[in-house]
Amino acid sequence: MLRTILLVFFGIIVIGTGIWGYKEHQEKNAVLIQAENNYQRAFHELTYELDLLQDKIGTTLAMNSRSQLSPTLAEVWRITAEAQSNVGQLPLALLPFNKTEEFLSKIGDFSYQTAIRDLEKDPLTDSEYKTLKQLYSHATEIQQELRKVQHQVIENNLRWMDVELALATEDTNMDNTIIDGFKTVEKNVEGYSESEFGPEFSQMKAEKDENFQYIAGKEITAEQATIAAKKFLSIEEDVKVSVEENGDGSDYGFYSLTINSPKQDSQIYIDITKKGGYPIWAINDREISKQKLSLNEATEKAKKYLNQHNFKDLELFESAQYDSIGVFTFVSKVDNVRIYPDSIRIKVALDNGDIVGFSAEEYLMSHHERNLPKPVINEEDASKKINKSVMVMEKRLVVINSTNGDEVLCYEFLGTIDNDTYRIYINAKDGTEEKVEKLKNAEPIYQKI
Repeated sequence: MLRTILLVFFGIIVIGTGIWGYKEHQEKNAVLIQAENNYQRAFHELTYELDLLQDKIGTTLAMNSRSQLSPTLAEVWRITAEAQSNVGQLPLALLPFNKTEEFLSKIGDFSYQTAIRDLEKDPLTDSEYKTLKQLYSHATEIQQELRKVQHQVIENNLRWMDVELALATEDTNMDNTIIDGFKTVEKNVEGYSESEFGPEFSQMKAEKDENFQYIAGKEITAEQATIAAKKFLSIEEDVKVSVEENGDGSDYGFYSLTINSPKQDSQIYIDITKKGGYPIWAINDREISKQKLSLNEATEKAKKYLNQHNFKDLELFESAQYDSIGVFTFVSKVDNVRIYPDSIRIKVALDNGDIVGFSAEEYLMSHHERNLPKPVINEEDASKKINKSVMVMEKRLVVINSTNGDEVLCYEFLGTIDNDTYRIYINAKDGTEEKVEKLKNAEPIYQKI
């Protein structure tokens, strides 16, 4: 009797285990099928978008009127954004595809900057038409290569999950049709020279290409970067530091450091420029407890910290609080003019005033001695360019980056329409409305019902 009961008991366990295993297998398969479907969708949408991109760029070559050309170029910009999004959804993290993504980005930037221009007053130049022809040619080549890959995928029922596995394991024996196809695209794109985008585009992108051109100093070693990082972070105790040298493929070199701080019970991450040893950004990944400092007290902590590290002539631009962290943005101020490109963001823990976040990338890219021009129009004339519905609360002179990356002296007007607040920038030279920004309203607090 006992033996029979035990047999029945173990039989139930075996059957139950089998059912559980089967369900686990089904769930795993469902996840894999969903991932494969997402990869297939992203790939076929990418191929379709390259078809559209090639068509749209081709049609611009036959256009002449602004009423037709501007919307078409805006459509090119939209399509490239969608194509980039779908590239990002494919399992290509282990496959070099950055040149193709960069190329798509440049097509998008070129088309956007051209679309927003007044083409009646400033029509396309001969070099820009030449650029469009070359973009059309390159888009055609990419389209044809992706069409070949798509044909192979459909014809041979290839799976993207196999691509992901092949990339992860570097298995050369697996069918690499998809990988080889994307490598061909990448290799072809590498042959497209920077100059083919034309001098106008190079000027539009100058602020990105120049990077840290204004910083001074000699190149430092990894050991010197460690010393600079510890000094900036006020770390005096012995800590474990790992250093990685970066900059391959970028326009500037830097060291990425990870610091394990037993005293703060946290890991600190910081990037230091090779030239001069300047901190680009830093994050102290530690637990932050209950708030003890006010936002005003944290502001003073942030100002003191910046002064101690020779970031001078800065003015608080924005402040906000997120849980127990104060977030502050400072900008340079020259002759009572705010220089918005020179911005530094800093995070202060409100439990003890520690600096837990720092970002000076924009400041390092932009900060230099400037000879500011005098306004051509006065403040009163600039205010006449403002929509009459706006109730102006504040006004000042500032320097901003225009849409093409040039620094422009503007009058900034802070005003409201009903419950919304806006920043409006009027060019101090010709009265052009350079930019309008809607400021975020306070988030509503939802009560539990």
